[in-house]
Amino acid sequence: MTILYNPFFLLFITFVFLFLFRVVLIKTGLIFTVKKKWRLFEDCFHVYQLFKVPKFNESMQRNQLYHKVFVYLNSLTSVEDSDFTNLFTGKKPNEILLRLDPNQIIEDDFLGAKILWINEDNNLVLKIRKADKRRVLRPYLQHIHSISDDLDEKKRDLKLYVNVVGHGDDHKGRWRCVPFTHPSTFETIAMESDLKNKVKSDLESFLKAKQYYHRLGRVWKRSYLLYGPSGTGKSSFIAALANFLSYDVYDIDLSKVSDDSDLKLLLLQSTAKSVIVIEDLDRYLSEKSTAVSLSGILNFMDGMLTSSCSEERVMVFTMNGKDHVDQAVLRPGRIDVHIHFPLCDFTAFKTLANSYLGLKDHKLFPQVEEIFQNGSSLSPAEIGELMIANRNSPSRALKSVIHALQTDGDGRGGLNIGRRSTENGPRKLSGEMGEGSGVFGKEGANAVKEFKKLYGLLRVKSSRKSQSSDLNGDQKEGG
Repeated sequence: MTILYNPFFLLFITFVFLFLFRVVLIKTGLIFTVKKKWRLFEDCFHVYQLFKVPKFNESMQRNQLYHKVFVYLNSLTSVEDSDFTNLFTGKKPNEILLRLDPNQIIEDDFLGAKILWINEDNNLVLKIRKADKRRVLRPYLQHIHSISDDLDEKKRDLKLYVNVVGHGDDHKGRWRCVPFTHPSTFETIAMESDLKNKVKSDLESFLKAKQYYHRLGRVWKRSYLLYGPSGTGKSSFIAALANFLSYDVYDIDLSKVSDDSDLKLLLLQSTAKSVIVIEDLDRYLSEKSTAVSLSGILNFMDGMLTSSCSEERVMVFTMNGKDHVDQAVLRPGRIDVHIHFPLCDFTAFKTLANSYLGLKDHKLFPQVEEIFQNGSSLSPAEIGELMIANRNSPSRALKSVIHALQTDGDGRGGLNIGRRSTENGPRKLSGEMGEGSGVFGKEGANAVKEFKKLYGLLRVKSSRKSQSSDLNGDQKEGG
């Protein structure tokens, strides 16, 4: 009986009991239930105030605060301890990412105050004690801004967005996105170096011109027209431009736009620091194969809906040709820079042969040069495809190119390549480059089905001389 009253024995028994009790709580999930009940009990003695952060504002624009809060919450260690957490694989090997789940509750502490976040449908709800609100709320939101900006800066993952068909009056979530991982850059695309430098200089000038544009009362945007036959490098240029600016890409399919107001809504729901792309605009305008009117397209190009929905955007329009396009579409202010992408010539061919086949010279080169001089030509993409298909035999690859030039290439060299700017006409940049994999090429069989299928080759280099290169007069205004 003496041992039962030994204090050390009683302490040991108590320790064992508490240890076993904790093990039982953890193994059975009772500790989770106890914490949850205790939180409900504690809430009975405090008055809370709720603040909702919606995903969209009243104008159906994306709420930037929602993005910042979402990024911040996903960075908290408390995400691991919450009720529900989604697991995703990251870009790095063996990387696992935790992401919020709908109706998930996240706890945070700031300046000694307990703060709760509830992830509702398209809303993040902040729950804070009224006693702490005046002291904590403003510095807490500033803290979220600072942390989320740092996280975005450290890990800037570009995205490619495409629009999907809307249903009735439900305009939310019209964009679908996948990671934008296209490798094309201004260093890898084949473009005459002087032209390339002028393009980069134009973009750098645009990035620094916010205050200048505002002083003029103009929307801070820049617009490019890329025109020329398919396979001549327009898509690679768009990818290089997006990577140079670190901007997301929004690819608008006009066939899925219901009317002018729907086109406006798509622009409203895009974000700043983005490249807005409309491909084959000449086809839509000539065939009238879209429900959007010419007036709606012109208003879209002007970007004059509201300054908040069109600021810090680069708009890119592609065409096969612009001879039959309404001049109202091409006027300065709507199109700032014109760049022509012509077919391949012998100089570009030699660059392609060096890139694809590792050939700087070959006995068949004189024959190829003669065919080009006789007026035949193909696009860089077409020639590159032939070289890829026969990459194990350079001689066979060159013979296949010769055969294609003699058949499919006949008469194609007669196109008006590299038009010079006239004294009174619009000034433009004129250049050509090897075709890349296409900005919007397929990224996997089961990716977003709405993505459009385009041609694709990888990192083709061509150093063809451009016929003329100028910037539109807007550049003189600091664009």
